Amino acid sequence: MSEPILRMSDVTKRFGPVAALADVTFEVARGEVHAICGENGAGKSTLMQILSGVYPYSSFEGRIDFDGRAMRFRSLADSEAAGIVIVHQELSAVPQLSIADNVHLGHERTRFGLVDVPGSYLATEEILRRVGLSENPTTPMGELGVGKRQLVEIAKALTKNVKLLILDEPTAALGRADSDRLLALIRQLQAQGITCVLISHKIDEVLRIADRVTVIRDGGVVETMRTDNPETNESRVIRAMVGRPLDDLFPRREPVFGDELFRIENWSVGHPSDPERKVVDDVNLHVRAGEIVGLAGLIGAGRTELAMSVFGRAYGSVFSGAAYKRGEVVDLQTVRSAIANGVVYVPEDRRHDGLNLHATVQENISAAALRRLGQRGLVDEVRERKIAEAYRDKMNIKTSSIAAAAATLSGGNQQKVVLSKWMFTNPDVLILDEPTRGIDVGARYEIYGIINELAAQGKAIIIISSELAEVIGLSDRVYAMAEGRITAEVARGEATQEVLMRHMVVERR
Repeated sequence: MSEPILRMSDVTKRFGPVAALADVTFEVARGEVHAICGENGAGKSTLMQILSGVYPYSSFEGRIDFDGRAMRFRSLADSEAAGIVIVHQELSAVPQLSIADNVHLGHERTRFGLVDVPGSYLATEEILRRVGLSENPTTPMGELGVGKRQLVEIAKALTKNVKLLILDEPTAALGRADSDRLLALIRQLQAQGITCVLISHKIDEVLRIADRVTVIRDGGVVETMRTDNPETNESRVIRAMVGRPLDDLFPRREPVFGDELFRIENWSVGHPSDPERKVVDDVNLHVRAGEIVGLAGLIGAGRTELAMSVFGRAYGSVFSGAAYKRGEVVDLQTVRSAIANGVVYVPEDRRHDGLNLHATVQENISAAALRRLGQRGLVDEVRERKIAEAYRDKMNIKTSSIAAAAATLSGGNQQKVVLSKWMFTNPDVLILDEPTRGIDVGARYEIYGIINELAAQGKAIIIISSELAEVIGLSDRVYAMAEGRITAEVARGEATQEVLMRHMVVERR
């Protein structure tokens, strides 16, 4: 192992009486890929915000040595000037601006006191090639998929003479193909002499890409392990993260099925801007009471579009087909009618589509069923508070108060709030789209337990996940999708990653 490019010594960070970090010592070797793992709230992001100058030198105790010098960063600009650049999980791109404008935002290229537009475009083309993108620099960021937007954020970091690149959950919102592409880029950057720190919940990816893994738990470093050590495996990392072994990543469950609860037949949906193009094409599926059914497919297969179109036609322009609940045709033409008929949808992007981040936990939980709390047009706040407290306890939502803003919660606890909101509507059918995206392994286990409990109550559950292991581990049956169509229905005992992938990859017609 080469000499360290970074050493953080005895770092302690307090928020009031609470110590988010306590005497943390952390070291990164020059030129390595070093992963940091830990549950939400463990202190990973706080440590990186100290390193990147978001929390200035005077706001914490301890010492930072970088590239052979003691550092006292007082701002993000200070750390970037030294060669430390962080790419956050929540991408900061401005969708209305071009790729070139986003890449140079905040450090624009100038000539004779004016923005050098041609020079910016040429420089952007060069940096895009470096990360494997061939897009025109004039393309608006909003036209790019999330995978390409992530690569543009890395390209932006590379314009800043980066020596240490911090990537916070870079593959959380990506499918397998985009994740593999990004991991390959990390290896490429490493070969170019750039040191990388990777924060990730995806332990399989961590073990594939990292040279060493440091686990943080409850504000302290638990262990640093080399990935080339035969004893370093997924179970060991999980045990270090949660403080206990998780012999099974998925809680055990004995399913009890009732009669068919929900069915859609010949369901087709046209693209919002091109009605002739079918995004969902003649789909038929059913779910029984107490059953968990998985939807597996690659990005673009139409899974989310199917779910949103079922939930009150929240996606699409032209619709055909019918939905049945307990054998009777059910009205799902609006979101309100879908909720009234017991069909709800937990979206894949909980921060933008599932929550009002500025509202309190209490307000978010009650938001979808305020009529149940109404008296003469007014909300009964006492009852609203009691219901929110009941869900906080039942769902084990870790929050200082139900009056706290949803934005202050960790990803796992935000997801529990979203689930609580829809459970309060007393649904019969729950469609869960990427229910554990960006959530650590301990919180995932809790979410899985909640899903199993809902099924045990006789709910019909549809799970959409880009992680095949999750689809297989949770589902009683799995539908594979490709190009908007159901390509196979696979029983639990026959569902393997190889079988599902074979049905998820089809030639275009």
